[in-house]
Amino acid sequence: MSGAAGSAGTLGVASVAAFGLAWLSAVAGFGGGVLLLPVFTGLFGLRTAVPVLTLTQLSGNASRVWLNREALRWPIIGRFAAGAVPGAVAGGLLLSHAPPAGLPWLLGVFLLVMVVWRRVRPRPRPPGRWTFTTVGAGSGLGSALLGSVGPLTAPFFLAAGSTRAAYIGSEAACALLVHVSKLLAYGAGALLNGRVLLLGLVLTPATLAGTWAGKQTVGRVSDRVFVRLVEAGLLAAALLLIIRG
Repeated sequence: MSGAAGSAGTLGVASVAAFGLAWLSAVAGFGGGVLLLPVFTGLFGLRTAVPVLTLTQLSGNASRVWLNREALRWPIIGRFAAGAVPGAVAGGLLLSHAPPAGLPWLLGVFLLVMVVWRRVRPRPRPPGRWTFTTVGAGSGLGSALLGSVGPLTAPFFLAAGSTRAAYIGSEAACALLVHVSKLLAYGAGALLNGRVLLLGLVLTPATLAGTWAGKQTVGRVSDRVFVRLVEAGLLAAALLLIIRG
Protein backbone atom coordinates (compact mmCIF):
# COMPACT_ATOMS: atom_id res chain seq x y z
CA MET A 1 0.00 0.00 0.00
CA SER A 2 1.41 3.37 -0.94
CA GLY A 3 0.84 7.04 -0.28
CA ALA A 4 -1.30 8.41 2.54
CA ALA A 5 -3.28 5.19 2.86
CA GLY A 6 -0.11 3.24 3.53
CA SER A 7 1.47 5.39 6.26
CA ALA A 8 1.43 4.01 9.78
CA GLY A 9 0.09 7.31 11.14
CA THR A 10 -2.83 7.39 8.73
CA LEU A 11 -3.76 3.78 9.43
CA GLY A 12 -3.41 4.41 13.17
CA VAL A 13 -5.85 7.33 13.06
CA ALA A 14 -8.25 5.33 10.90
CA SER A 15 -8.07 2.33 13.27
CA VAL A 16 -8.73 4.42 16.37
CA ALA A 17 -11.68 6.10 14.65
CA ALA A 18 -13.02 2.73 13.46
CA PHE A 19 -12.83 1.30 17.01
CA GLY A 20 -14.49 4.28 18.69
CA LEU A 21 -17.29 4.62 16.21
CA ALA A 22 -17.92 0.86 16.08
CA TRP A 23 -18.38 1.10 19.86
CA LEU A 24 -20.86 3.95 19.34
CA SER A 25 -22.78 1.94 16.75
CA ALA A 26 -22.95 -1.08 19.07
CA VAL A 27 -24.34 1.07 21.89
CA ALA A 28 -26.79 3.24 19.94
CA GLY A 29 -27.42 0.93 16.99
CA PHE A 30 -26.15 3.50 14.47
CA GLY A 31 -24.04 6.63 14.15
CA GLY A 32 -20.60 5.19 13.47
CA GLY A 33 -20.85 5.34 9.69
CA VAL A 34 -22.21 8.89 9.59
CA LEU A 35 -19.35 10.14 11.77
CA LEU A 36 -16.67 7.91 10.24
CA LEU A 37 -17.23 8.98 6.63
CA PRO A 38 -15.76 12.51 7.11
CA VAL A 39 -12.71 10.96 8.81
CA PHE A 40 -12.13 8.44 6.01
CA THR A 41 -12.79 11.10 3.37
CA GLY A 42 -10.07 13.30 4.84
CA LEU A 43 -7.63 10.39 5.01
CA PHE A 44 -8.32 8.57 1.74
CA GLY A 45 -10.53 10.76 -0.50
CA LEU A 46 -14.27 10.34 -1.13
CA ARG A 47 -14.22 7.69 -3.88
CA THR A 48 -12.04 5.46 -1.70
CA ALA A 49 -13.69 6.41 1.60
CA VAL A 50 -17.22 5.28 0.68
CA PRO A 51 -16.36 1.68 -0.33
CA VAL A 52 -13.81 1.34 2.52
CA LEU A 53 -16.47 2.50 4.97
CA THR A 54 -18.85 -0.08 3.51
CA LEU A 55 -16.29 -2.86 4.08
CA THR A 56 -15.69 -1.85 7.71
CA GLN A 57 -19.44 -1.56 8.32
CA LEU A 58 -19.91 -5.00 6.79
CA SER A 59 -17.80 -6.61 9.51
CA GLY A 60 -19.23 -4.41 12.26
CA ASN A 61 -22.84 -5.13 11.37
CA ALA A 62 -22.20 -8.84 10.91
CA SER A 63 -20.73 -9.02 14.41
CA ARG A 64 -23.69 -7.09 15.88
CA VAL A 65 -26.09 -9.53 14.21
CA TRP A 66 -24.21 -12.47 15.73
CA LEU A 67 -24.00 -10.93 19.22
CA ASN A 68 -27.76 -10.19 19.22
CA ARG A 69 -28.93 -13.16 17.11
CA GLU A 70 -31.49 -14.43 19.63
CA ALA A 71 -33.47 -11.15 19.54
CA LEU A 72 -33.68 -10.59 15.76
CA ARG A 73 -37.10 -9.55 14.41
CA TRP A 74 -37.20 -11.49 11.15
CA PRO A 75 -40.52 -10.16 9.75
CA ILE A 76 -39.19 -6.60 9.89
CA ILE A 77 -35.86 -7.67 8.36
CA GLY A 78 -37.62 -9.43 5.47
CA ARG A 79 -39.86 -6.45 4.63
CA PHE A 80 -36.88 -4.09 4.89
CA ALA A 81 -34.83 -6.23 2.50
CA ALA A 82 -37.55 -6.09 -0.18
CA GLY A 83 -36.90 -2.36 -0.60
CA ALA A 84 -33.28 -2.07 0.55
CA VAL A 85 -31.60 -4.44 -1.89
CA PRO A 86 -32.80 -2.77 -5.14
CA GLY A 87 -32.36 0.68 -3.58
CA ALA A 88 -28.75 -0.04 -2.61
CA VAL A 89 -27.89 -1.44 -6.03
CA ALA A 90 -29.37 1.60 -7.77
CA GLY A 91 -27.53 4.00 -5.44
CA GLY A 92 -24.21 2.20 -5.84
CA LEU A 93 -24.40 2.41 -9.62
CA LEU A 94 -25.40 6.07 -9.40
CA LEU A 95 -22.39 6.87 -7.19
CA SER A 96 -20.11 5.65 -9.99
CA HIS A 97 -21.46 8.48 -12.15
CA ALA A 98 -22.96 11.57 -10.49
CA PRO A 99 -24.52 11.42 -6.99
CA PRO A 100 -27.24 14.04 -6.48
CA ALA A 101 -26.29 17.15 -4.52
CA GLY A 102 -28.14 18.21 -1.38
CA LEU A 103 -29.10 14.72 -0.19
CA PRO A 104 -27.21 14.94 3.15
CA TRP A 105 -29.04 18.19 3.96
CA LEU A 106 -32.45 16.67 3.20
CA LEU A 107 -31.72 13.62 5.36
CA GLY A 108 -30.55 15.86 8.21
CA VAL A 109 -33.76 17.90 8.11
CA PHE A 110 -35.80 14.68 8.05
CA LEU A 111 -34.04 13.41 11.18
CA LEU A 112 -34.63 16.70 13.02
CA VAL A 113 -38.34 16.47 12.17
CA MET A 114 -38.43 12.88 13.46
CA VAL A 115 -36.79 13.84 16.77
CA VAL A 116 -39.28 16.66 17.28
CA TRP A 117 -42.16 14.35 16.31
CA ARG A 118 -41.06 11.80 18.91
CA ARG A 119 -41.09 14.54 21.57
CA VAL A 120 -44.57 15.70 20.50
CA ARG A 121 -45.91 12.14 20.23
CA PRO A 122 -43.86 9.96 22.63
CA ARG A 123 -46.07 6.95 21.84
CA PRO A 124 -46.35 6.98 18.03
CA ARG A 125 -48.55 4.53 16.16
CA PRO A 126 -46.61 1.38 15.19
CA PRO A 127 -45.44 1.40 11.54
CA GLY A 128 -47.75 -0.26 9.00
CA ARG A 129 -47.02 -3.73 7.65
CA TRP A 130 -45.09 -2.50 4.59
CA THR A 131 -43.64 0.71 6.02
CA PHE A 132 -40.26 -0.96 6.42
CA THR A 133 -40.15 -1.79 2.70
CA THR A 134 -40.37 1.91 1.87
CA VAL A 135 -37.86 2.74 4.63
CA GLY A 136 -35.56 0.05 3.27
CA ALA A 137 -35.67 1.49 -0.26
CA GLY A 138 -34.78 4.97 0.99
CA SER A 139 -32.10 3.62 3.31
CA GLY A 140 -30.48 1.49 0.61
CA LEU A 141 -30.39 4.33 -1.90
CA GLY A 142 -29.10 6.91 0.60
CA SER A 143 -26.53 4.57 2.15
CA ALA A 144 -25.02 3.73 -1.24
CA LEU A 145 -24.66 7.44 -2.06
CA LEU A 146 -23.55 8.75 1.35
CA GLY A 147 -21.76 5.78 2.90
CA SER A 148 -24.23 5.47 5.79
CA VAL A 149 -27.74 6.63 6.70
CA GLY A 150 -28.25 4.43 9.76
CA PRO A 151 -30.04 7.22 11.68
CA LEU A 152 -32.74 7.25 8.99
CA THR A 153 -34.11 3.90 10.14
CA ALA A 154 -33.84 4.41 13.90
CA PRO A 155 -37.19 6.21 14.48
CA PHE A 156 -39.06 3.41 12.71
CA PHE A 157 -37.45 0.65 14.76
CA LEU A 158 -38.25 2.58 17.93
CA ALA A 159 -41.86 3.12 16.81
CA ALA A 160 -42.13 -0.63 16.20
CA GLY A 161 -41.24 -1.23 19.84
CA SER A 162 -37.69 -2.50 19.26
CA THR A 163 -35.17 -1.66 21.98
CA ARG A 164 -31.75 -2.86 23.09
CA ALA A 165 -30.80 -6.27 21.60
CA ALA A 166 -33.86 -6.52 19.32
CA TYR A 167 -33.25 -3.05 17.92
CA ILE A 168 -29.46 -3.30 17.59
CA GLY A 169 -29.49 -6.80 16.08
CA SER A 170 -32.38 -6.24 13.67
CA GLU A 171 -31.07 -2.86 12.52
CA ALA A 172 -27.65 -4.43 11.96
CA ALA A 173 -29.17 -7.27 9.92
CA CYS A 174 -30.97 -4.75 7.73
CA ALA A 175 -27.79 -2.72 7.32
CA LEU A 176 -25.82 -5.87 6.46
CA LEU A 177 -28.16 -6.58 3.55
CA VAL A 178 -27.66 -3.01 2.33
CA HIS A 179 -23.86 -3.23 2.55
CA VAL A 180 -23.67 -6.49 0.61
CA SER A 181 -25.86 -5.02 -2.13
CA LYS A 182 -23.75 -1.85 -2.22
CA LEU A 183 -20.53 -3.83 -2.62
CA LEU A 184 -21.98 -5.66 -5.60
CA ALA A 185 -22.89 -2.33 -7.20
CA TYR A 186 -19.52 -0.74 -6.34
CA GLY A 187 -17.77 -3.70 -7.97
CA ALA A 188 -19.86 -3.30 -11.11
CA GLY A 189 -19.04 0.42 -11.12
CA ALA A 190 -15.27 -0.17 -10.74
CA LEU A 191 -15.08 1.47 -7.29
CA LEU A 192 -13.57 -1.63 -5.67
CA ASN A 193 -9.83 -2.17 -6.20
CA GLY A 194 -6.87 -3.69 -4.38
CA ARG A 195 -6.24 -0.57 -2.27
CA VAL A 196 -9.85 -0.41 -1.09
CA LEU A 197 -9.96 -4.12 -0.25
CA LEU A 198 -6.67 -3.96 1.66
CA LEU A 199 -7.77 -0.93 3.67
CA GLY A 200 -11.02 -2.69 4.55
CA LEU A 201 -9.10 -5.77 5.69
CA VAL A 202 -6.63 -3.78 7.81
CA LEU A 203 -9.40 -1.81 9.56
CA THR A 204 -11.66 -4.80 10.27
CA PRO A 205 -9.98 -5.90 13.57
CA ALA A 206 -10.49 -2.44 15.11
CA THR A 207 -14.14 -2.47 14.01
CA LEU A 208 -14.76 -5.91 15.53
CA ALA A 209 -13.07 -4.92 18.79
CA GLY A 210 -15.19 -1.76 19.04
CA THR A 211 -18.37 -3.74 18.40
CA TRP A 212 -17.52 -6.23 21.17
CA ALA A 213 -16.76 -3.41 23.62
CA GLY A 214 -20.06 -1.69 22.77
CA LYS A 215 -22.00 -4.90 23.39
CA GLN A 216 -20.57 -5.01 26.91
CA THR A 217 -21.66 -1.41 27.49
CA VAL A 218 -25.24 -1.62 26.21
CA GLY A 219 -26.11 -4.46 28.56
CA ARG A 220 -25.63 -2.09 31.51
CA VAL A 221 -28.17 0.59 30.57
CA SER A 222 -31.96 0.61 30.98
CA ASP A 223 -34.43 0.76 28.08
CA ARG A 224 -35.26 4.36 28.97
CA VAL A 225 -31.61 5.44 28.93
CA PHE A 226 -31.08 3.47 25.71
CA VAL A 227 -33.88 5.36 23.91
CA ARG A 228 -32.47 8.68 25.15
CA LEU A 229 -29.05 7.73 23.79
CA VAL A 230 -30.57 6.90 20.41
CA GLU A 231 -32.46 10.21 20.30
CA ALA A 232 -29.28 12.13 21.20
CA GLY A 233 -27.49 10.29 18.43
CA LEU A 234 -30.25 11.16 15.98
CA LEU A 235 -29.91 14.84 16.83
CA ALA A 236 -26.10 14.77 16.45
CA ALA A 237 -26.33 12.89 13.15
CA ALA A 238 -28.96 15.33 11.83
CA LEU A 239 -26.78 18.35 12.58
CA LEU A 240 -23.74 16.68 11.00
CA LEU A 241 -25.67 15.80 7.83
CA ILE A 242 -26.99 19.36 7.54
CA ILE A 243 -23.48 20.78 7.92
CA ARG A 244 -22.12 18.33 5.32
CA GLY A 245 -25.01 19.08 2.97
